[in-house]
Amino acid sequence: MFLRLGLLILMSLILVACSGEDHNNNSAEGVVEAYLLAKVNSDGDEIRNLICSDLEASIERETASFASVEASIESMECTAEENIVSCTGAIVALYGTENREFPLTSYNVVQEDGEWRWCGEGE
Repeated sequence: MFLRLGLLILMSLILVACSGEDHNNNSAEGVVEAYLLAKVNSDGDEIRNLICSDLEASIERETASFASVEASIESMECTAEENIVSCTGAIVALYGTENREFPLTSYNVVQEDGEWRWCGEGE
């Protein structure tokens, strides 16, 4: 019984350690991925936590982008090089009975107060 309990505790600690990575603070890719997920979920609070100070005025617009439709992200993979994060995959939004795809692209990121922030689409 004690062996099972010990194994259960050990497995729980491992899961917490593995799932505890804070993408918002540690990786540019993680911030972009979290931002895009927040955008398709119309999560204004999360967008506010992830957007750079230069774009704070656009939080409401970003939050409303997919608020009136069902949206999801398919096959998202992002890689960072300096202050640019390039993503593949697409946002798929259901408008009435028609699915529209919005391909993911490159995004600007900046560090503010030691944390990565999404700062608009790249060029």
